[in-house]
Amino acid sequence: MVLSRILEPEVMEDPAEAALYDAMDHREVNERFAVDLLAAAAEAGIVLNRIIDWGTGTALIPIALCRLNERIAVTAVEPSAAMRAIAERNVAAAGLAGRIEIVAGGFDCALGPFDAVVSNSLVHHLAKPQTAFERALEVVREGGLLFHRDLVRPVSMAELTTLVERYVPAKPAVERKLLADSLHAALTLEEVREVVAGLGFAAESVQRTSDRHWTWSAVSAITRQF
Repeated sequence: MVLSRILEPEVMEDPAEAALYDAMDHREVNERFAVDLLAAAAEAGIVLNRIIDWGTGTALIPIALCRLNERIAVTAVEPSAAMRAIAERNVAAAGLAGRIEIVAGGFDCALGPFDAVVSNSLVHHLAKPQTAFERALEVVREGGLLFHRDLVRPVSMAELTTLVERYVPAKPAVERKLLADSLHAALTLEEVREVVAGLGFAAESVQRTSDRHWTWSAVSAITRQF
C-alpha cells in the first residue's frame, strides 16, 4: 500500500526556515529544471519571452533560466514574505532585477498570457493540486508551455528513508526532516496523471524524470480570453 499523503504547510513564513532552505544546495536540481524547461520549449518550437514561475521560493530557478537565455523575463510569484525577501536579495545580487519581477501572492496575482507557466516543488504543498494546473491553463498563451515538476510520494517508509539517506545523508536533522516531510506530502505519479487527464491532456504527458521527481510537460492548445 502506498503511503498516505500528509500535507506540509502551504507557505513557509519562518525567516529562519526560509534562510535554511535558501542555503541548502539545490543547484543541480535547479539547473536541471532550467535546462529541461528550455529543451522542452525548443522541442515544441515555443519561443520563450515571458514566463511565470509559481511558488518561486528564493527565485533560484528564475535566475538559472535568465542566465541560460538572455531573452527571458520572469514573473516570480511567492506568497511567503520571508521567501520574497531572500528572493529579492538573490535577484539583485545576480544583477537580474530588470528581468525578474518578484510578486507577492498566489495564483490570482498575475495576468497572462505567458509563453510558459512553470513550477518546481510547489504542487506537494497544495491541498488541491489541480488548482495550480487549472490556473495555469487560464494564463498560458495558446501554444504555450506548461512545465511543472515535483516530488513523487514513495510507496513505503522504507523507500522514503532510502531517498533521505541518499540525498541528505550527513545533513542536520532539520534538513532531513524537510525532505522527508516533502516526500510524504507529494503526489504519486498516478495521482498527477489523473489530474492532467481530467483537464484533457494525455496522462503520459506526466513522466517520472528521476528517482524522486515527476514532470508534467505539455503544450496548451486552448485559446483563452484575457
